[in-house]
Amino acid sequence: MSNSIRVAILTVSDTASLDANADKSGPTIKEIVSKAGFICTETTIVPDSIPRIQNQVKRWCDQGDIDWIITTGGTGFGVRDLTPEAISPLLERHASGLVHLLMATSLQHTPMAALSRPVAGTAKNTLIVTLPGSVRAVKENMDTLVVNGVVKHALELIQGGTGQNVHKNMSSVAVYTTPVSSAQLHHHHDHHHEAPQPRTVLSHDPQAAVSTRHRVSPYPLISLEQALNLISQEVRPLPAQRCRVSPGLKGHILAENVYAPQDVPIRETTNVDGYALRSSDPPGVYKVCTPASHRLSDTVPSGVIYRINTGAPLPNGTDAVIMVEDTSLVSTDVFGEEAEVETLAQVAPGENLRSPGSDARKGDLVLEKGQRLLASGGEIGTLAFVGRKEVDVYQKPVIALLSTGDEITDILSSESTSSSDSWKGVWDTNRPSLQAALEGLGYSVIDLGIVTDDLNDHVSAIRKGLDSADILLTTGGTSMGASDLLKPVIERHFEGTVHFGRITIKPGKPTTFATIPTADGRKKPIFALPGNPASALVTFNVFVVPALRKLGGWPSDLCQLPRVKVKLQDSMKLDTRTEFHRVVVRSSNDGLLATSTGGQRSSRVASLSGANGLVILPQRKDGSQTVLDKGSLVDAIIIGELL
Repeated sequence: MSNSIRVAILTVSDTASLDANADKSGPTIKEIVSKAGFICTETTIVPDSIPRIQNQVKRWCDQGDIDWIITTGGTGFGVRDLTPEAISPLLERHASGLVHLLMATSLQHTPMAALSRPVAGTAKNTLIVTLPGSVRAVKENMDTLVVNGVVKHALELIQGGTGQNVHKNMSSVAVYTTPVSSAQLHHHHDHHHEAPQPRTVLSHDPQAAVSTRHRVSPYPLISLEQALNLISQEVRPLPAQRCRVSPGLKGHILAENVYAPQDVPIRETTNVDGYALRSSDPPGVYKVCTPASHRLSDTVPSGVIYRINTGAPLPNGTDAVIMVEDTSLVSTDVFGEEAEVETLAQVAPGENLRSPGSDARKGDLVLEKGQRLLASGGEIGTLAFVGRKEVDVYQKPVIALLSTGDEITDILSSESTSSSDSWKGVWDTNRPSLQAALEGLGYSVIDLGIVTDDLNDHVSAIRKGLDSADILLTTGGTSMGASDLLKPVIERHFEGTVHFGRITIKPGKPTTFATIPTADGRKKPIFALPGNPASALVTFNVFVVPALRKLGGWPSDLCQLPRVKVKLQDSMKLDTRTEFHRVVVRSSNDGLLATSTGGQRSSRVASLSGANGLVILPQRKDGSQTVLDKGSLVDAIIIGELL
């Protein structure tokens, strides 16, 4: 690898974004990389904003012509220090060794460095390193990275090189190489390496002895917000399809703008029930003709009026409609039909009429791309109203659903028993409850049943799910048990990527989100939810529903279930994790009131019986309050109809 490393520098600072002269660290970094023989291709300043930081970094990564992105600022403990939260979700491979190196360097100079929160890793073969905002800290960290050849070696490995010349300087950055055996650790450097591969497989080898399994999860704990961001980034809408306009379109999302193909109405129509006549006809007795006896294209004769119903077009020769209420019956024919009617008033030209195009002009935008076709019928009615027979909508995802574990039993296919001696295990609560929730939301479900704790059974079930559905939803098998096989199967048998395997939430800490590549170049999402029933339903609403909506083409701002402010009717203890407390939300004159459903144990699915909301309890911090008192206003996710 040549010295022509291409560098982009991003300064993160509210102050410097308003006055570039306030940026001292960015120019310092540029000077250091230039002296090292690297090429600084771009420098940019953004405020302390997660979207602004992410947009700039993603743009640079997507360009494909930048080797190293250095950010400066926003890595501390301040309220506006958001750089780690912005960068972490973008990283495909986290470089924990680099982070330790940066921290060790800074701690040699000041114990306050312990408050720094650097992150480092790669995205699309671009190395990303976050540095503090102070000039002194920047110089210390850059010296460590550049002078010792750490970055040069890292970039060489990222780009597929062997790194022979500087391998000894990079022993602390093993995250960039494949795992090695103890024998390999003592190899000599007089032979060529194979090109290093990203270390994406973190799960244990399920075919190895049980004693070799992880005792501590290798998957980092991430926050609720990071998890939701990763889902949003990785899930892509399904393709659009052409469908006939029918009630079956309810729940779909429009994939095109819909324009009126002609004026609506096309010609003058009546907006009342009555009789079409000439506005010059005075009050009096007239013969009656009807659509059955008179064609619209024929002129209505003098002395005759035309019976008409609301919405119908006017026949030739008429220019107004008199309401039924302004007439009286004079005579009938032998069949009882109206023969003569007296008009009791004179009507003005155009009275009780709708003009052509008064509801929609040809070419008017009547429905927008991304609009939901609701079950209330208004949107589907609009399509029919303007004469659209077919329309493009996003496909709704089909879900493959399975439960895992030797210890669970299908209540629908087993003989129930009250004997503890003959009972084989716990009833599978998750599949019935999740299938009910999915079908209640209008989705089609493929039930793959219960999968035993067998490697081949797991592989077979997941393969069937990939072949038959757009997304896989499993429960159980995500924790630290010897028979928890989902993560190993995803990573080792399907070359999938586990984007997160643990979240700082309660319940649902081991919730797992992964994607598996398919032959058509797409990536199918898979959610492995915890086996405890309450955990499964809670995490389904928090994480799976947004993914389903994203797959179905929902606008990004509508993918998550709605959040509202509620007033607590019970005091609630805070946990060190973000907690979702199951509640019943009722509307009152005092606003929305939230009442706890009782015990919140993760296995107690009854805590969700009747619940229509999840109160989001914030994480308990050291030295802060431990309880939210009755009457507190908090956010809640609405998961059912308000009472």
